Amino acid sequence: MDGGAQDSYRVLLEGGQGEYVEKKSRFIATLRRCESVEEAMGFVEEMKKKYWDARHNCYAFCIGPKGELTRCSDDGEPGGTAGRPMLEVLTKEGIRNGAVVVTRYFGGVLLGTGGLVRAYTQAVKEGLKSCVLGRMRHGYEVRIETDYNGIGKILYILGNEGIEPSSSDYTDKVTLGLTLPGERLEALHKNLVEATGGKMIFEKIKELYYVDKERPQG
Repeated sequence: MDGGAQDSYRVLLEGGQGEYVEKKSRFIATLRRCESVEEAMGFVEEMKKKYWDARHNCYAFCIGPKGELTRCSDDGEPGGTAGRPMLEVLTKEGIRNGAVVVTRYFGGVLLGTGGLVRAYTQAVKEGLKSCVLGRMRHGYEVRIETDYNGIGKILYILGNEGIEPSSSDYTDKVTLGLTLPGERLEALHKNLVEATGGKMIFEKIKELYYVDKERPQG
């Protein structure tokens, strides 16, 4: 069986906000899920209106399965001290379909280029702590059909694999519905065939992408 070969990628499921203070300057990072450049730029404009009295509203975003759409802005800060470091946090974390705006309220003390890079970087990291991240996985919707002699063995293997059926139908036969990562398809099919002596049907219904929500760290 063909298990598919497309990569998974991390996505921002729910945005959040965090704050970092350096020498009385406040850096407020706001993150939001965005699936297009237009949506991301709309979010940036919204933040600029909300924080209209701030000295800077710098932004960065990374959109698309391969992060093919990126943009960043220093919004008046010295070149390369804000937008690029912010974008690098998103790309190093492998996050797609996410945008971040870091709002700076100047505290009266100049931070220098190194200080600015650190502050904008840290602000995004603080904001990410309050976000919900997930992994978009390539997989398949699968139908398994077997008799009552085979279902116990199948459920035992699925339990060991940490796979929970999305549907089940018990009539004169047993039918299960599953959603599986593409890379696990072939090995699971082989194990189930061996366990049931081939007395089962294992059918790919459709190819899809689905989200696994990540557990919060710590």
